[in-house]
Amino acid sequence: MSANDFQKLAALFPDEVVTHSYVQDIELPDGAGTFALITLDNGLDHSKPTTLGPNTLVELGGVLEALRDRAAKGEIVGVGVTGKPYFLVAGADLSAVKTLKEREHGLWMAQLGHEVYGTLANLGVPSFAFINGLALGGGLEIALQSTYRTVSTGAGALALPEAFLGLVPGWGGVYILPRLIGPENAVQVMIGNALNNNKTLTGPQAFELGIADAMFEPADFLEQSLAWAAGVISGRTAADRQNAVDPADPAVAERWAAAVAAGRDLVEAKISDAAPAPGKVLDIMEANRTMTQAESAALECRTLADLMQSDEFRATVYAFLDLVQKRSKRPAGAPDRKLARPVTKVGVVGAGLMASQLALLFARQLKVPVVMTDIDQSRVDKGVAYVHAEVDKLLGKKRISPDAANRTKALVTGSVSKEAFSDADFVIEAVFEELSVKKQVFAEVEAIVSPECILATNTSSLSVTAMAEDLRHPERLVGFHFFNPVAVMPLLEIVRAPKTDDAVLATAFELAKGLKKTAVLVKDAAAFVVNRILLRLMGEVIAAFDEGTPAEVADTALRPMGLPMTPFTLSAMVGLPVAQHVQESLHAAFGDRFPVSQNLQKLIDNGVKSLWVAGPDGAPVLPEETLAILSFGQSPSTGEEVLRRTQDALAEEIGLMLAENVVAGPEDIDLCMILGAGWPMFLGGITPYLDRVGASERVNGKRFHAPGVASAAL
Repeated sequence: MSANDFQKLAALFPDEVVTHSYVQDIELPDGAGTFALITLDNGLDHSKPTTLGPNTLVELGGVLEALRDRAAKGEIVGVGVTGKPYFLVAGADLSAVKTLKEREHGLWMAQLGHEVYGTLANLGVPSFAFINGLALGGGLEIALQSTYRTVSTGAGALALPEAFLGLVPGWGGVYILPRLIGPENAVQVMIGNALNNNKTLTGPQAFELGIADAMFEPADFLEQSLAWAAGVISGRTAADRQNAVDPADPAVAERWAAAVAAGRDLVEAKISDAAPAPGKVLDIMEANRTMTQAESAALECRTLADLMQSDEFRATVYAFLDLVQKRSKRPAGAPDRKLARPVTKVGVVGAGLMASQLALLFARQLKVPVVMTDIDQSRVDKGVAYVHAEVDKLLGKKRISPDAANRTKALVTGSVSKEAFSDADFVIEAVFEELSVKKQVFAEVEAIVSPECILATNTSSLSVTAMAEDLRHPERLVGFHFFNPVAVMPLLEIVRAPKTDDAVLATAFELAKGLKKTAVLVKDAAAFVVNRILLRLMGEVIAAFDEGTPAEVADTALRPMGLPMTPFTLSAMVGLPVAQHVQESLHAAFGDRFPVSQNLQKLIDNGVKSLWVAGPDGAPVLPEETLAILSFGQSPSTGEEVLRRTQDALAEEIGLMLAENVVAGPEDIDLCMILGAGWPMFLGGITPYLDRVGASERVNGKRFHAPGVASAAL
């Protein structure tokens, strides 16, 4: 494409926040010569990452062309690229990319990046990337296209996350990375890490892999990098690339094929091939072993242009950018944060596993005293010991300092008397999931605490309204539903009962923020959002099994959704008695939409913890002795029928939830399912998926979203 086409593309984005390319000449030490340093900076603080949009790329391309001319004249001996504090570059501007409705424009964007990066790679003098901070996607590819790279020990979040985002690394990463660090490592970075909750590399990890040639401390990173560059340019220093490979070597060709095959197995295991992008990354890598870089670039551009127009990419951007990055920071329905009260001490009723996890979280994140209570001293001691052991694990992994470990341990205490809550500002219960038990707990606590103390329940399905009925101050009670494991799962369902007041609610949202959780406001309705949807899903699959559908057919029917685990595996992980208890609560609230499985009860009564056990080859099998205690109907379904049935059930349930105003909109349903149930980003959560497969219109007569919101525009 022509320079005129690039200008046309840039003109489509008049509101782009441009990352400017600032150049300064630096005299390298030891008389190595004049060095041109480009600093990429959007002029905003560290809360606004630098990104790469069309205008940014056009400007960078112009700067690099001028430097190439200077290099040809002998005016400079090298060029470096670095970023503003904490960032090299955060990658392509997804908010810009998602607006590219024409495939041709996506192709132009891909080709523009290659044109600019190709100039960086062919300046006539060595180019250097000084990775001072975050470098994602196209940001890391700037570094890869440079001749040499240094990285700061303080740099965090280095990755090629495109497979996670529904794209492929489109500016040379798929070609360069396996040659630089070996095919196995490249597959791990581009596929394994991307599909493992978008895992990133630290500076030291990137150096260890061979992505960077040298590593320096943050305090004098730029000075040390320039000195290292001077050594390379003068010939005194050489880059040691022990992991680099030559794809033409027959032994490397075998490794390459094996790495790609292992990547395909990983994609199948992680997402059941339900999204195209990871497979496309592997297709390009497989093909480019025998390609020139220019041939690979053309393939990358074509693939990227196609994927930019896919439903999966649009759904991923909706989920990642619109929901996780934006909506999560401005929860719908949250009161003015100025109403929030300070919380200087927290009480936790219970000292079991869930309660102990909560105590650790509150102490570690809020750094306030936390006291746990239970019915006897041995249980209290066990809970406190659990917290101390978890702190020691963090210390052993060097996740916290010795001082922080000692402070956290000192903050958590235990008592057999609820009198320990007398000066608490916030008390949360984590006791047995039985309404009468929880009501008794709150009656005892309310008799002790101040009138301003907030009471919270971690219930997963019971009525918060019913819990508040006998309280003297029902307005102080709020649902505060965490997901297990507490330290890992980011979602917090905040449940407002009819009498919960705004100050209590505002405090709950501020606490969630302090705990580094994403809070979603939920109406007090049975099982709230995540558990209601998951139990409707599991209920349909178990019902199909009870009707006579073979276990392997029922349990694998939802594979096209690419869910993190099968329904039977999820039931076993949650615990069959817990799943049945919640199902019974939902059946009581909503009737036959949530049938109670007699087969599941038989498993529980016979002490069976999972339908599946590992067979001799590790594959799941259904033991004959388990099968013998079950009874089935005579109406088996195919996998396709179970899938469609489940899709329609989910569309119905979510339609009802929105009609009941359980949450503000389908976006909150999606946010809950992504963060609370691991629902895949490439589905956009759950409602865009139900739109795409037609379930929304089949059941409700309308889509949850307009075309183009979380799908390719029509």
